[in-house]
Parts: sequence; structure tokens; C-alpha cells
Amino acid sequence: MTTVGVAIPIPQPWGRQLDEARARTGDPQAPHVPSHVTLLGPTEVAAERMDTVEQHLARAAADHHAFEIHLRGSGTFRPVTEVVFVTVARGISECEKLEAVVRSGPLQKELTYPYHPHVTVAQSVPTEALDAVFEELADFEARFAVAGFTLYTHDADATWRPRREFGFGE
Repeated sequence: MTTVGVAIPIPQPWGRQLDEARARTGDPQAPHVPSHVTLLGPTEVAAERMDTVEQHLARAAADHHAFEIHLRGSGTFRPVTEVVFVTVARGISECEKLEAVVRSGPLQKELTYPYHPHVTVAQSVPTEALDAVFEELADFEARFAVAGFTLYTHDADATWRPRREFGFGE
């Protein structure tokens, strides 16, 4: 089995800024998870089904067009879960549509919580660290064009690595 995820990576210089903010919180995932907007969280796929998964994702990408994401400020899922994130202020509906298509067919799975596009910047850290990054990123802002998404695999060293990029309109 291979663990996969699908996400929109955050481009530079903002990705690095958010990665560094996450690292400062002491989040144990910081070195292993590049900043991103999730379209499909960790999902187990049989190795022999990876071609089918990639074909599915290519079709999903082909049916979408470039859009803009505007990240603005910080948010939290507390008290439900101890997570602080950067909010998606623009591009929400596009992310929701993509997520629904990606999480279908060979990648169909039930969600624990309703889908909410965001960029996680802290989880599994003490309350003080959550509060600090929430304040630090309250004025964060980034705008960038999204022309596709990336399929990631979760490797043996617990790092998420890009496997393939899917451009819209392919």
C-alpha cells in the first residue's frame, strides 16, 4: 500500500514563510509537510492502483481552469481540534469543487469533518505555541494563481514528496 495525498502547494516566498512559522511552533510535522491546501488527505492506495489514480487525477485536472487563491489572516478549529491555519479568503469554491472531484472514483472516502480549505500552520503543539502562531500570522497575506495540483506520496521517512503535478486543462 502507498499513502497518497493531493494538494495545492503554496508557492514561494509564501510557502517558505509558512513552513518557517510552523517550524517555530515545534510542530513535529513541520519538517515533513510542505505548506499546502489539501484536496485529499492521507489515503491508502494499493500500488497496482496508482495508474488508475493518476488517470483519475488527470481527468479531474483537465476539467478545471486556473484560479486565484488569496490567503489572508489566521484561523483555528479550536475547540474541536487543536489546529491553527491560514485562511483561504478567495478561491474557496474552486477548492471545494476540486476536492469533490478528486475525492471520488478510486479516491472515494468519507471525511471526518466537512471540507474546509485552509493552510495548516500548527497542530499537536502546546496552547502557547498555537496562540503565538495565530497572532504572528493574523496579518499574513498572499495572492497567487493556481494552475493545477500535486499528487504526493508519504515516504518511509514520514515526508510528503511530490509524485506528479497535474495542470488544469491537460
